[in-house]
Amino acid sequence: MRLSQSLIPTIKEVPSEAQIASHRLMLRAGLVRQTAAGIYAWLPAGLRVLNNIADIVREEQDAAGAQEVLMPTIQPATLWQESGRYEDYGKEMLRIKDRHERDLLFGPTNEEMITDLYRQSVKSYKELPQAAYQIQWKFRDEVRPRFGVMRGREFLMKDAYSFALDYAGAVIIYRRMMLAYMRTFQRLGVKAIPMVADTGPIGGDLSHEFIILAPTGESQVFYDAAFEDVDYGAGNFDIDKSEDLERFFGIMTGNYAATDEKHDLDAWGKVAEDRRREGRGIEVGHIFYFGTKYSAAMNFSVTGPDGQKLFPEMGSYGIGVSRMVGALIEASHDEAGIIWPDSVAPFKVGILNLKQGDAVTDAMAEDVYGKLRKVALYDDRSERAGVKFADADLMGHPWQIIIGPRGAANGMVELKRRATGEREELTVEAALAKIGLIAN
Repeated sequence: MRLSQSLIPTIKEVPSEAQIASHRLMLRAGLVRQTAAGIYAWLPAGLRVLNNIADIVREEQDAAGAQEVLMPTIQPATLWQESGRYEDYGKEMLRIKDRHERDLLFGPTNEEMITDLYRQSVKSYKELPQAAYQIQWKFRDEVRPRFGVMRGREFLMKDAYSFALDYAGAVIIYRRMMLAYMRTFQRLGVKAIPMVADTGPIGGDLSHEFIILAPTGESQVFYDAAFEDVDYGAGNFDIDKSEDLERFFGIMTGNYAATDEKHDLDAWGKVAEDRRREGRGIEVGHIFYFGTKYSAAMNFSVTGPDGQKLFPEMGSYGIGVSRMVGALIEASHDEAGIIWPDSVAPFKVGILNLKQGDAVTDAMAEDVYGKLRKVALYDDRSERAGVKFADADLMGHPWQIIIGPRGAANGMVELKRRATGEREELTVEAALAKIGLIAN
């Protein structure tokens, strides 16, 4: 993409309405623009990040055995009346009526909808267990939307739901999802810690929230260093083997981890001092087992092996995809701008032409851009070098290929790694090899 022809409106000024780093940088780097309180339009660069995160989430959900569906954003109130949540949910639910005065709502979550879909289709125990997920926009009418996409009213979320015959089957799915989550966050380039969360009136102990470490996080977190030592890849845990899932779950639940609200000083004191870690964190995901709460309330049953009807045991599993964009920036930025992990960056490479109009420089820049067209943003604007350097750092390209008249005359470019600031002069071929990219 050529920056001169792109809808990437970077700004120098710090927006007065932005209170946290991710909100400031998303506005300044031209990722989003606010259209109403807590509602944002995603511009091309921001949408690329959103899609990159969604792709990783999708791949790990597929690997965990979940099936992708897409449910409507507008739901009939009758489903929520069946479950008993329609009146209980509160003012965060956006309630609407159609022209026939039928009660509808803009879905904040989809337990009722997915239960209805499964009760229409699944009749026998032989068809279970199953899990389904979607990546879809949600709306919750927050009383005080703030912090940009971190706490907006409209947001993109991955929500998954599982159905099993009994508690033991539900636990297996729960563990699979937890492993899928840890793999997802590892691929996104952040450290994530699963922490026991409240289960509310349903009870039980199967509820975990996922906290990624970020200096500006809203919660203080305390955890055992064991979480830092684990590689969640397929080489260490086979997601299809129950013994591997049990071993993984033992590591996740057998080591101390708590937010400040649940911090237990006695338990913390039992963690070896050299293994204690503290930091700030941001919640980006939540998994939850709730048994037959919805299947029983909505009369979704299957015929069991003994011919009797049984209500499937259910769970739900959420990741805030759009919230993840803000969380990644909170976890990885500096005074100059965003530092994207390679896996989610909107552009892997920024190509900086420092002398637009110089024949040799233009020719080399066009050649490099031709080789990297799918993954690069080419700054071909007639701007000063300082402006281009500042915008490249602001936008956070993992790599910058800097082309100026002196280097171009000698067949050389300067390669900069955004995360470290390291620079070196290389031939084009050596630069492409260094960053692991080849010609299209």
